[in-house]
Amino acid sequence: MSSVSTYLNFDGKTEEAFEFYKSVFGTDYVDGVARLGDVPADAGAPPVPDHLKNLVMNVQLPILGGHLLMGTDSVADWGQTLVAGNNISIMLHPDSRAAADELFAALSEGGSIQMPMADQFWGDYFGDCVDKFGVQWMIAHNIR
Repeated sequence: MSSVSTYLNFDGKTEEAFEFYKSVFGTDYVDGVARLGDVPADAGAPPVPDHLKNLVMNVQLPILGGHLLMGTDSVADWGQTLVAGNNISIMLHPDSRAAADELFAALSEGGSIQMPMADQFWGDYFGDCVDKFGVQWMIAHNIR
């Protein structure tokens, strides 16, 4: 079933923020907390340095009405700079790969592609873009 969630980026404070949100909403994480140290090695890429391994790669917390609040830590070492405006994305979860491609093409037209749609190791067909108005979008179709 299609859904929409909100994705938040923090500068090393994702775990602290989500522990707060967890206490506010009285819910628990979906599938725990995935950390950068959990990322499988990519051919030709260096391994995740030890000082980054405990940062949050992804966390998901149900809040109200089936809405998921999702989050990650920005990694300055990898060129990710967190500023007001790039700390939140609208995350779309379409029902099909075709719908994901259609949404991605329409939203990225006149904007910029941050990561093209592609199968990812975590089990999603995923991409992200910034539309022509500066709004950040993430699109993920679960391929598992």
